[in-house]
Amino acid sequence: MHFFYDNRRLLAGVLLSAALLSGCAPQNNSQGSDQSSADVSTSENNPGGDVSQPDGSSVTANGSASLPEDGSQQAAYDFSKPCPESPAVDNSYFADAAFIGDSRTEGLMLYSGIGEVDKYTSIGISIFKLESKKAITIDGVDYTLVEALAQKQYNKVYICLGVNELGYFNDQGFYDSYCQVIDDIKASQPNVVIYIQNLIPLNEETIAARGGSEYLTNEHLRVYNELTQKVAQEKQVVYLDLYSAFVGEDGQLPADASTDGVHLSGAYYKAWLEYLKTHTVSYETLYPEGGAAE
Repeated sequence: MHFFYDNRRLLAGVLLSAALLSGCAPQNNSQGSDQSSADVSTSENNPGGDVSQPDGSSVTANGSASLPEDGSQQAAYDFSKPCPESPAVDNSYFADAAFIGDSRTEGLMLYSGIGEVDKYTSIGISIFKLESKKAITIDGVDYTLVEALAQKQYNKVYICLGVNELGYFNDQGFYDSYCQVIDDIKASQPNVVIYIQNLIPLNEETIAARGGSEYLTNEHLRVYNELTQKVAQEKQVVYLDLYSAFVGEDGQLPADASTDGVHLSGAYYKAWLEYLKTHTVSYETLYPEGGAAE
């Protein structure tokens, strides 16, 4: 319960700040459809950026961790659980990151204020076609995701896919394809921190009112979130629980968060970014032996 409270408090704070700054957050109408948490101080309250952990270790503002004060070995990262909250980073943290996703991620890039970052996005793309479809265009040339990623090295990769796949009703195929994509990323990006972002909920009433696809349901979306958490545990990568940060008490995306029930308003894209900035972890914390599991 503590995890849900902290994230909803974070979301409320971001939305309030956005409203005060802009008067009224604009809706994004341009896109087509396609746990426990430790209490830690933010860098604002802790200028040095170091936060003490229950085991005596400390976590810096960039997500790196030091050994406990008594010199004992730091507890292993638990890949079976969502990433815990961490001290807030600034946008420079994403300078060496790549973002992979569909039109929702495209919205994050355009409306969150994240700045200039590398994105591998395509409206309508799905995990099933990521390895074969040349959906990524760079300098006028079309590439598959694997081909595109191979051209540059990153320290972090964020991936968020699954909404376009809801209509396939191929859960095993979704899981297998996601595992393969993670393997491909690891092969082309050594020493990378991979963040799997689960799916932000939908607002089914708004989708129905707008004549949206009937396969866009939160019931199936939650199945995909369970599967991506299994992928994160099996492949030992970081799992980000966006769903719990955005879901309302009725199990839906709040009605004011979206004009089509799928894509977010500007204020909610900003809230998404704030979540990412307060849920980071270093490569050394994840893989103290120096190598990610295959």
